[in-house]
Amino acid sequence: MKLWSNSFMDGEPIPARYAFGKIDPKTQVTLSDNVNPHLAWSDVPAGTQSFAIICHDYDVPSKGDDVNQAGKQVPADLPRVDFFHWVLVDVPAGKTEIEEGEFCNGVTPRGKAGPMAPGDTRQGVNDYTGWFAADHDMSGDYYGYDGPCPPWNDSIVHHYVFTVYALDVPKVDVDGRFGGTDVRRAIDKHVLGQAAITGTYTLNPALAPRRIAPND
Repeated sequence: MKLWSNSFMDGEPIPARYAFGKIDPKTQVTLSDNVNPHLAWSDVPAGTQSFAIICHDYDVPSKGDDVNQAGKQVPADLPRVDFFHWVLVDVPAGKTEIEEGEFCNGVTPRGKAGPMAPGDTRQGVNDYTGWFAADHDMSGDYYGYDGPCPPWNDSIVHHYVFTVYALDVPKVDVDGRFGGTDVRRAIDKHVLGQAAITGTYTLNPALAPRRIAPND
């Protein structure tokens, strides 16, 4: 399989348009456009009955003690864990492209509704569900896509992996409220092929790439 995006190049920085948060010189971070990026794929294996899409960040700090704390920095050698940003299943076998903004166009406090999504697909909860659990204004079930918002004081750039899986089943065996780990487990023996691209993102001004335009 081959996977590409018109929104960013594999291995290159993800524009802030597709992020949950962006750098703000006064407040460190402010909400961004949070638009899901374009994805397209080809060379689909014979026998494919549906697709699943997962986006995860594998650079998330395993401990939050120093996260977004003034005067501190999240150390580069801190063990890192996965953070799921998008879990989409039951994408029809005839669909080989996700349009920019098709599933998300803006930040929704307390999260978007789910699991049903456009085109009879289903979306799982992403890990902002747990991140905002204790926040009075933001707590809720965050279904679907919500983009990058790494700690603004992290010493490393984060990597966001978008993976499309071609499956031999028309519907993934998950029900109700499910997440990325649930889907990985459910599709384990049903993957006919897969492809991935990776984008990078940071909210640390010292690590941020030089922007050509303010809305990049």
